[in-house]
Amino acid sequence: MESRTSTSTNELKKTIDLYLSRWKLISFFVIVALALAFTYLRYTTYEYQASASIKIKDDKQSQKLPSISELSKGSLFSERNTKINDEIEVLTSRALIANVVKKLHLNIRYYEQGKIKEQELYKNPPVALSFFASDSIIHQVDTTLFIKVKSPSQFLMFQDDGKSLIDRDVSGGKLFSFGDRIKTGFGDMVIVPNTAKYAPKIGSNLKVSLNRVNSLVNQYQSKISTSVEKESTIVKLSLKDNIPSRAIDILNQIIKEYNNDVIADKEEVIKVTSDFINNRLELVFKELEEVDFTAEQIQKRNNLTALGSQANIYLESEKQNEFQISSTTNKIQLIDYLQEEIKEKNKRSDLLPANIGIDDSNVSQVTRSHNELVAQRDKILKNSTEKNPVVINLNNQIDALKANLESSLENMKRTSEITLSSLNREDARIRGQLYSAPTKQRQLRDIERQQGIKESLYMFLLEKREESAISLGMFTPNAKVIETAYSNYNPVSPNKMMTYLGALMFGMMIPIGFIFVMDLLDTKIYDKDDLMGALKIPYIGDIPLTSKRTKLINKVDYSPKAEAFRILRSNIDFVLKDHGTNAKKIFITSTRAQEGKSHTSTNLASSISFSEKSVLLIEMDIRVPKIMEYLKEKPTSKIGLSDYLADKKLSPDDIITKLKNNAYLDVIASGTIPPNPSELLMSPRVEELFRYFENKYDYIIVDASAVGLVSDTLLIAKFADIFIYVVSADNIDKRHLVTVAKPLYADNRLPNMNLLLNGTNFDKKGYGYGYGYGKDPEKKEKWYQFS
Repeated sequence: MESRTSTSTNELKKTIDLYLSRWKLISFFVIVALALAFTYLRYTTYEYQASASIKIKDDKQSQKLPSISELSKGSLFSERNTKINDEIEVLTSRALIANVVKKLHLNIRYYEQGKIKEQELYKNPPVALSFFASDSIIHQVDTTLFIKVKSPSQFLMFQDDGKSLIDRDVSGGKLFSFGDRIKTGFGDMVIVPNTAKYAPKIGSNLKVSLNRVNSLVNQYQSKISTSVEKESTIVKLSLKDNIPSRAIDILNQIIKEYNNDVIADKEEVIKVTSDFINNRLELVFKELEEVDFTAEQIQKRNNLTALGSQANIYLESEKQNEFQISSTTNKIQLIDYLQEEIKEKNKRSDLLPANIGIDDSNVSQVTRSHNELVAQRDKILKNSTEKNPVVINLNNQIDALKANLESSLENMKRTSEITLSSLNREDARIRGQLYSAPTKQRQLRDIERQQGIKESLYMFLLEKREESAISLGMFTPNAKVIETAYSNYNPVSPNKMMTYLGALMFGMMIPIGFIFVMDLLDTKIYDKDDLMGALKIPYIGDIPLTSKRTKLINKVDYSPKAEAFRILRSNIDFVLKDHGTNAKKIFITSTRAQEGKSHTSTNLASSISFSEKSVLLIEMDIRVPKIMEYLKEKPTSKIGLSDYLADKKLSPDDIITKLKNNAYLDVIASGTIPPNPSELLMSPRVEELFRYFENKYDYIIVDASAVGLVSDTLLIAKFADIFIYVVSADNIDKRHLVTVAKPLYADNRLPNMNLLLNGTNFDKKGYGYGYGYGKDPEKKEKWYQFS
């Protein structure tokens, strides 16, 4: 468990070190991303939010208190929420928003063009456009006009692309003057400047955008958002726009148009009732004129005057009976009128007149319910069709209420006719008591009775007409404004903090992602963990990366490289601690060329010789010799190892080169490069060579060939006490390394094989071999020196 934890910690440290070593790249991308974010925020169009709150009033709410059963079932709140949702649909309907766009002239927008960005001028634009075409045509126009102000009275105008003058043929290429009638494809128009305070500046470039009303309706429908709390009648409206004052105006106008629409619906019922009463008044007036004329003729013909003096002949009972006859007759007449209204099919509206004088609670309730359903259906039909399931359902309910109302009226009429018949019989009985009165007076009385009935009906209808006229102006808006539209004038989009944060994340993720992918695809060996993860072979040390100018270490040398070779020397002695008194034969090889094999051999030999141990360095890579080049020495003899192996007359001492500056280090150069190196290394003289020198030196270091290229090293591997397998960091593919080194170790073809990592970049990891004993042990790295 501890081993796994340690491994995870090391992997985490390596990952952190990997990204810290690329801090300059990450910083570059972060700075670029933040610069782009700043530029975007500098020139983008900001959006502001305006909000308003209204309370939807319910006319039914004040009529009666909810019952206990309604409260327990929650029907009150569910019905209220349904109504609120319906009203919200009306608030955001296309018809209502279209009225707002037209009232505020939002389809015409003015811009002042700058070098980089254009600014929209909502209030007090420099110029104003007037059109001769109808609004229905202008509301369908979608074009852009460009105006170049040349003087206080003249301007150039271009359309769409800004390259071709409008009406060039008519104007002859001359400038337009403010107030000229300009012909366009959508009709004539006139452009006039604004007041002196907001007059267009000479040389300014203006753009006038004419948009289709329908497209703006779609745009604002998507922008307007509504919210309502549960079991609440308060609706919150909000709108985002690039001009806060325009958003405020739009919300206020929406509320205004909504209230006007609701009031118009309510007034429609009163208008229908008023029209009904006026029609009946005309009929009653004509009937009353006929009765008056008949009474006048009877009085003239029969010379009847001072009829008031004869009033005492009527009994009090007759007066009461006559009053009841009049009331019943009026009721029957009103029922007939209402039945005719219901059966009439070619009406402007399905609404029925309300409160016309029929004193029956059931008829009043049914009439009110019928009108409410008709208003609700008509409101839905503004944004829907007759095929809408809701409309069909409402039509069915309306028809059912009409049938119920007709049935109730018919029953009332029959009852009233029975009552009237009874009253007439009673009246006949009373008149029988007045039989002695002159017949002419009875005729006059009949006419006066009819005259009184018509007068009372006429006065009753006049009273109802006045009530309707008064009610027409007493309706209140449906939406009570809790908060008029307002804005804090702080942009809500784009959010500066989120934009910079997104840019920071984006600027970091690009290089980090790139580094991650490159690291994921990278199969090279970089440090001990990479090497040990690829090969389960003993690890003997590593050599740090140094400049090419310092290939050899010195006797007095405290560099990380010199320390690394001292550690390597100690590790070799530890591995070979059980070795006898003969020379310790150390073979150094690698997978391929250019991995630092010869460099390691030379410096290891030098490091051991500095401890006053006798060392023989043999250059057995006779194909590509480099030892003498590293030592900057020339062989004392032109002959070398290959010459010795080929010529049996030569002795081992004949090929030894003594170094001038190091008495403890001798070298056997490779000699002449032969055409058959493998055959030479198979010679028994190789074994004779090692036997000859094994008692004369403390160490014999052999610079062997790369095992991944040729088989030369395998031919002499049996003479080695230890094999140092050099792996070059950041130079070799671990797949190639595993393919070559792993079988050699598994088959023990290289005795006592140990891995040495060459060229590691310790500065990247933050540690090294100097331990503070370098040229400037007190020197500290700068904060920016990660790599």
